Amino acid sequence: MAASILRRCWGSLLAQRCRTGDVPVLHNGQTWRRAQASGSIASGRRAGNSPAGERGVAPWVAVVGLEIHAQISSNSKLFSGSQVQFAAPPNSLVSFFDASLPGTLPALNRRCVEAAVMTGLALNCRINKKSLFDRKHYFYADLPAGYQITQQRLPVAVNGSLSYSLCVGGKKNQMVTRTVRIKQIQLEQDSGKSLHDDTRSQTLIDLNRAGVGLMEVVMEPDMSSGEEAAAAVRELQLILQTLGSSQAIMAEGQLRVDANVSVHHPGEAYGVRTEVKNINSARFLARAIDYEIQRQIKELENGQTVMNETRAFDYKHGCTIPMRDKEGKQDYRFMPEPNLPPLILYDTKSLPANMNHQQVVNIDWIRERLPDLPSVKRVKLVEQYGILPEHSVALLNEDGLMEFFQNVVRQTQMNPKKVIGWILNDMLCYLKQHNLTVKESPVSSLLLADLLNLLERGAISSSAAKQVFEELWKGEGKTPLQIVKEKKLELIQDQQEFEQICQAVMEGHQEEVMEIKKGNRKVLNKLIGLVQRTTRGRADPVLVKQILEKRLSQ
Repeated sequence: MAASILRRCWGSLLAQRCRTGDVPVLHNGQTWRRAQASGSIASGRRAGNSPAGERGVAPWVAVVGLEIHAQISSNSKLFSGSQVQFAAPPNSLVSFFDASLPGTLPALNRRCVEAAVMTGLALNCRINKKSLFDRKHYFYADLPAGYQITQQRLPVAVNGSLSYSLCVGGKKNQMVTRTVRIKQIQLEQDSGKSLHDDTRSQTLIDLNRAGVGLMEVVMEPDMSSGEEAAAAVRELQLILQTLGSSQAIMAEGQLRVDANVSVHHPGEAYGVRTEVKNINSARFLARAIDYEIQRQIKELENGQTVMNETRAFDYKHGCTIPMRDKEGKQDYRFMPEPNLPPLILYDTKSLPANMNHQQVVNIDWIRERLPDLPSVKRVKLVEQYGILPEHSVALLNEDGLMEFFQNVVRQTQMNPKKVIGWILNDMLCYLKQHNLTVKESPVSSLLLADLLNLLERGAISSSAAKQVFEELWKGEGKTPLQIVKEKKLELIQDQQEFEQICQAVMEGHQEEVMEIKKGNRKVLNKLIGLVQRTTRGRADPVLVKQILEKRLSQ
């Protein structure tokens, strides 16, 4: 109990230091100043680790690698028939095998194998026709067997790649494509869940998650910033969801990321890395990595040493905090899993003629049924609708938004290039403000299409269309045409009425009129805006401009 209290106190202290920017790095409970004084760490700067401001010292380079655990979409667990369900009552979905009762044996889930093969093919991996299962030993309360069944020696897929896009440039308006290598994809069990009750000083165990099938995707250290890592994870998330191999909902723990981060000077060996564990948000991942990069640079430039340790990200304070050191490599005592034979996969050429097709996994059969991946969908969107590449990225990044856009385009006469503006600048903006998904939007694709048709036909102005959209968002069941009539937002068609309104605005703003006549044409936009305000958005801006220019020239 004393140790638990000490950890909580230390966590509070670290959070306070994070807020002030003074983050101590500890080793065996000592501050660095004390550790240096006692000789437990080397003092002074290593060659090349002097401050970046000193002459001749190259800037720091960050190196980021990711290990991603994706929960496989399957009705049952990896080695048992227990159901997989999020937020089920604690310990309600636990088989004898999940609880590690003596005499129970694993039975491999075919669906999980197919999901791993499908993911490997989508990530350009080489699928191993023979892979092996191993036991990884470690002892924790939520791992009842004392080991995890994984694939350490020979995983199901190796040597792949993932291409992802991100925006760069001062205004984030330039798209670049980068690639990260995939070292391997392996099948393994998930552990249970520990629920810590600090009030009662108890830890409760829920084994519902124990034995759920995971794919661990190991990425090589090919990235250099939090933004790159977040973009790669988002792309992987889209691919998994497109394949159906994982729902990849990070908020439900179906996609968890460990980030390995180090810094070094160009031309030098990689620095000591730290691992930031169990990040369940792409946004938090970017923040955690960028913070950790700056923390390591600060430590090295202050003459200190980066520890090889595991850290956690405190999203409330925006900093990483130590969990445990990794100076002594943990011995997991890997050994072959004795209760599972090698996993043998086939392709069309190697499949025996007399083999029961229901009992094997055919790599070629899965390859032929791969759906269009997000990268292909983006290219098709650009080619079909003439939108910008960055717009296609935005459409696919939001679940259901691409389908919404396509439905609107099919139901309206408006050019898709104009439709995309309404989708991204208005529709998506409102969704973000109200924290809603596309499926939860009170404005359907049909309603938005009807509104855009009114605008395209010249029945209403663009400013009036914005007002109608706001009314539609209230979800009162009214159509755009009903709102236009109730609010009297139709464009003014009477030319004489137009002339009178423009004349009245000019007479009431003689200073602006004089400025325009002196050559300051920018002031004309102010007069157009005043006419629009007077008519409550019922005036056609093009026609207003023509009338004003005609009267000003008289």
